[in-house]
Amino acid sequence: MVAHGDPARPAASTEMTTDWQRLADADQIASRASAIILQAAQAAIAAHGQFRIVLAGGSTPAQVYQQLATAETDWPRWQVYFGDERCLPADNEARNSLMATRTWLSHVDIPKDNIHMMPAELGATAAAHEYAAIIEPALPFDLVLLGMGEDGHTASLFPGHQHPQDEAVHAVFDAPKPPPERVSLSRASLSNSQQVLVLISGTAKHDALARWRAGYPLPIATITALQRLVVLYDDAAAGQST
Repeated sequence: MVAHGDPARPAASTEMTTDWQRLADADQIASRASAIILQAAQAAIAAHGQFRIVLAGGSTPAQVYQQLATAETDWPRWQVYFGDERCLPADNEARNSLMATRTWLSHVDIPKDNIHMMPAELGATAAAHEYAAIIEPALPFDLVLLGMGEDGHTASLFPGHQHPQDEAVHAVFDAPKPPPERVSLSRASLSNSQQVLVLISGTAKHDALARWRAGYPLPIATITALQRLVVLYDDAAAGQST
């Protein structure tokens, strides 16, 4: 498999802090996440003139995007990237990029040239190659937004899958969830961010969350950050219903 780009510039800092925050439900997670994102954007823009964020798919991130759609911030200074994408036509309802566009990106003044969608309609190999060239100048990111699946996967990094460690972007051909062909940022690329924000909601995520906290080598457990890893999880994911 062809190696794409240079994902490990630099490795995660040994000074990383992990902040586990338990909240009541998905609504509170969305509110807290949107506040963290807006605060990170303000700090990054003040520090170096732009805010580089990586987006996730899923229902809880969608709630975050709905809140961001009505926020006031310096949108022209945002640079938006994606953590993974399904290899489907660009207008397919299952595309992460379409969900983010409909719920948020089409409602704010981020220039189109600042929204860097994965060209997954080209197929996994071609899309991975093209996207590696797009993200390399953006590293390190300011904030990476992630979810976690019931099996502990994040982005399109699934348990039991092996990828070349020198790739910035992986072509995925055998995802256990449809469609099998996907494109995903690598563990190294996702970890090459000042801050990583993980959102976990619902009873279906309880077992994976417990395994992560117990030290099992799930894909989500391999993600680090240069400075701060924040995990927002709700009572249902913690195993306590309200």
